Amino acid sequence: MLYLPNCKLNIGLRVVRKREDGYHDLDTVFYPVYDFHDELEIEKADTLSFDQEGIAIDCIPEENLIIKCYRLLANKYPQIGGVRIRFKKNIPFGAGLGGGSSDAAHMAIALNDLFDLGLSKEELAKEVRLLGADCPFFIYNTPCHAEGIGDILTPINFSLSGWRLVMIKPNVAVSTREAYSGLTPSGKLLPDIAHWKTYINDFETTVFAAHPVLGQIKQRLVTAGAVYASMTGSGSTIYGLFENNAESTTLSHLRSLEEEFSSMIIFNNTLR
Repeated sequence: MLYLPNCKLNIGLRVVRKREDGYHDLDTVFYPVYDFHDELEIEKADTLSFDQEGIAIDCIPEENLIIKCYRLLANKYPQIGGVRIRFKKNIPFGAGLGGGSSDAAHMAIALNDLFDLGLSKEELAKEVRLLGADCPFFIYNTPCHAEGIGDILTPINFSLSGWRLVMIKPNVAVSTREAYSGLTPSGKLLPDIAHWKTYINDFETTVFAAHPVLGQIKQRLVTAGAVYASMTGSGSTIYGLFENNAESTTLSHLRSLEEEFSSMIIFNNTLR
C-alpha cells in the first residue's frame, strides 16, 4: 500500500497569546499542497522493518515520527502486527511545511487501512495529536482554519486551485525556539478568509531579523509578480502565489526568479 504524505502551507499565522502551559495559541489557515510529498509504502510482515531513502534524516529510526506512530498505535491495538516500511523523504525538514507531521498522520491512516482498525477520521486525529499539534490536520487534509496550538480545526471553503505556487527553501535552519525568541504575542486574530491576501505571519518579525536572506527572498517573489508571498510556519520556506493568467511582464520576472533561485526552489507548479 502506497501513501503520499503531502506538505502544507500556512496562509497567515498570528501568535495570539502565551498559555499557562507554556505553549502559544495561534490563529492560522492550513492549506494542503498535494503534489509535493514524501512516499510511504507499507505492507504486513513478521517483524517491523524500516528502509529510508531520499533526504537524510538526522535521527535514529526509533525517533522518526513514522516509527513513533507505529509504536503508539501498536501498543493500543493488539491486532497491529509487524510491517515492512519503505520511506522516501522528499519534503525538507525544518522548513515549516509539516512534513514529519504528515508522515505520522499518513502512517496512522495506513495502519488503520492495513489492519482494519475501523477508526474514524476523528478518532485517528485524536490519536496522532499525541505526536504533534499539526498532525491532526493531515488526517483531514483539506483547507482548515486552525486555532489553539494548531490542533483545533475548522474546515473552510477556500481554494487556491489554479494558482501557481513557488516555494523557495534556502540553506537556513530555524528552530521553533528561535522563532519565538523575542516575539511578543499580538493578541490579534486573522481577518475573514475573504481577505486572505492581507494575512501576515507574525514569525517573520523575528526570523527575518535573524536571517535577512529570507526577507530578501520574499521581496524578490513580490517583485517577480507574486500576488501573495509569505513564510510558512516558523520557516524557513518562503513561498509566492502567482495568478496563471499573469501578464507577460510578470512571466518574464518569474523566469528570472526561477534562474536566480534554481538551486533553492523545491516546488514550482500549479496547485490543484
